[in-house]
Amino acid sequence: MKKLRALATVPVLLAACCAPAPEPAPPPVVTQPAPTPSPTPPPVVSEPEFENWLDAPQTLGDWTYRDGTGLSYATFSANGEPARFGIECAKSTRTIHLVRGSRLTQTVPMRIRTETAQRLVNAQPSSDGRPILRATLPANDRLLDAIALSRGRFAVETGGMETLYLPAWPEITRVIEDCR
Repeated sequence: MKKLRALATVPVLLAACCAPAPEPAPPPVVTQPAPTPSPTPPPVVSEPEFENWLDAPQTLGDWTYRDGTGLSYATFSANGEPARFGIECAKSTRTIHLVRGSRLTQTVPMRIRTETAQRLVNAQPSSDGRPILRATLPANDRLLDAIALSRGRFAVETGGMETLYLPAWPEITRVIEDCR
């Protein structure tokens, strides 16, 4: 009887072994947020490079001279625009300020190039809140003579700003002489 019972369970076991396995549950769908697009950086304005800076076209504009009490100055600007560069004479201290309009708030290098000399000076933000950078030189500094006597032009390179190629007109010499 035990044999019959054992034989009777064989078909049940065979059926259980041959039945297809149940399908596994599909994995849960995980949605990831779309990647945040990175902001497009502003285009970098690159200046044309010249083998010799003297070959660069002159920056558009003219010099204007003014003489006031305690201060004389020459400013360079295009018609109707704010001054792009200036040379000031503080008569009481006999110092010359090379001035460039800028909203920068830290000291930056300013390179002055002339036909016969070049120098790197520090241009500092104005302490009186005006949006300018200022480099100060004594009135007898030889760099000023090189600027005034430069044949035709000089260049002003200021960190992070467009290079200016400025004409060496008599207004510059007048300011320098006012301080000497």
